[in-house]
Amino acid sequence: MNAEPLEIAEGSDHPYCRQLSIFLENRVGQLLRIARLLEGEPVHILGLSVDASVDCAIVRLLVDDPDLAHQILTDARFAVSESEVLVVPLPTGKRGILAVCSALIAGEVNINYVYTVWAGKDPEPCLAIQVDDIQSAVPVLQAHKFTLLNQGDL
Repeated sequence: MNAEPLEIAEGSDHPYCRQLSIFLENRVGQLLRIARLLEGEPVHILGLSVDASVDCAIVRLLVDDPDLAHQILTDARFAVSESEVLVVPLPTGKRGILAVCSALIAGEVNINYVYTVWAGKDPEPCLAIQVDDIQSAVPVLQAHKFTLLNQGDL
């Protein structure tokens, strides 16, 4: 059997941000422990989502320095993984979330989860969106005139 080496994608050409997911035991004080670890460091939590069950929880963080946050959390023996999310500044008015979700649904892009974020050079309300197909979601959102932030914009 001849095995060819695996190829990896070079870099992504679409705007995205790196989300950290921390897997925890669901017990008192775990979220506080994470906040305290990052408090004395030059890392700002811009968005936070907690998905808890009886035994465990997943804390999703959007931070301005994911490399440093990842190192701090792994040094503290937390199980951490990274994934890509789209960060979309909300349009003005009360129907911003509706507009973003409608654009994605019209483009047949499924939203896995979403949470609010305060981000950008002049911080503004945004949505962090994890979708089933980021390659399809980007042109759909751009066609509807939405801005997408990348990690450097946070």
